[in-house]
Amino acid sequence: MDSRLNDRYYRLVSEHMNSSDALSAGLKALPDKISSFASTQAAWRFYQNESVSLPKLQEPLTAAAHEGIREHCSLYALCVHDWSHLSYKHLNKPDTYAITHDTDVGYDLQTSLILSDQTGQPLAPVAQRLVSSDGSYATYQDINPTPVIKHHLDEVTESIQYLETQGFLKPLIHIIDREGDSVGHIRTWDAAGCWWLVRIKDNPKVEYNGKALSCKAVAQELTFEKTREVSYHGKPYWQWIAETPVCLTRPAKPSQKKEKKPAVPGIPVEARLVVSRILSETGDVLAEWLLLTNMTAVNAATIALWYYWRWQIECFFKLLKQAGHHLESWQQESAAAIAKRLLVVSMACVTVWAIAADNSKEAAELRVFLIKLSGRQMRHKKEFTNPALLAGMWVFLSMLEIMEAYSQDELGSLKATAQQFLGKVV
Repeated sequence: MDSRLNDRYYRLVSEHMNSSDALSAGLKALPDKISSFASTQAAWRFYQNESVSLPKLQEPLTAAAHEGIREHCSLYALCVHDWSHLSYKHLNKPDTYAITHDTDVGYDLQTSLILSDQTGQPLAPVAQRLVSSDGSYATYQDINPTPVIKHHLDEVTESIQYLETQGFLKPLIHIIDREGDSVGHIRTWDAAGCWWLVRIKDNPKVEYNGKALSCKAVAQELTFEKTREVSYHGKPYWQWIAETPVCLTRPAKPSQKKEKKPAVPGIPVEARLVVSRILSETGDVLAEWLLLTNMTAVNAATIALWYYWRWQIECFFKLLKQAGHHLESWQQESAAAIAKRLLVVSMACVTVWAIAADNSKEAAELRVFLIKLSGRQMRHKKEFTNPALLAGMWVFLSMLEIMEAYSQDELGSLKATAQQFLGKVV
């Protein structure tokens, strides 16, 4: 993009550096001497500009991911893939569709988010796809005007294929929730040489000690080791870990929703079954994860911890939809415009994550300062939250903008006028 569009982009990122609410989820113009309407017009022109494409808006996010991996990752970079339904029932959006049923109307968002393998800290979203009835809007592909709704795992396979070509400094570990328990897709990822970690369901069978057993049955035969103390529903419990090599030999079963399809046999896939349990003091199983991976160079406790950090992508969706930007209240009329604004907002989130992850004394002082400006109260022993950092950053940027836009005399006059009204109250 040219310098004018670059300046507008960074202005828009700054104007989204705030924690909004559902009733005022629109653009928040910084308090300079330019009218709010002019800022809104400029934003509209920016999103409508043909030079402002999704791949172009993704570039600074990908650059942030490269920098974050270099600074915060040790041996690997965790890449979490997940989906979120965006509910839009506004009449001004003609390209929404029924995602799961007739009343679940909106768009479908697929995101790939990079995390640190040392702390689980989110670094940057490196791929996003927004699907509407009019087509698919992905940051890593040309716009597909054909309204073909793909299987989620087909979407994430395309994302993985793209990300593996981006030359990240550390190998990617692709982490997917139980929706990733598809032997056909696992074979595709494994054949491509990708590292993958998937939570699996209880019933699918694997080959264990020469027998075909369900994953749940295999877990019952393993010996568990006490690994670390964790918090479960706010109370401390111990996590126990077990693992064993298994082999995936069963045929793949394509989706049967639209038409009946035969099972597809495939080559065996060697993998590790890692089982994580949270046990009560009396030995009752409070929670259990069945994890499957082709990673062999790290211990089972680390595998379980990496999967636990997958929750950061849910926190990202919450920051977009509830605790930060109220994405589902945006008034843009098309998925294309929503997708562009989403990438701008994602950069605001990346900025806050960078402030949160920095271990320097200066960053720690900035976090304390931003929390004070936000006016938010933190829980006991909780130093900050991302929504609070967003809220404080907005106040700080507004302060800086005001000091540049208004002279000392103008501010003094405004202060005197405000004090007159305040005096009437007291």
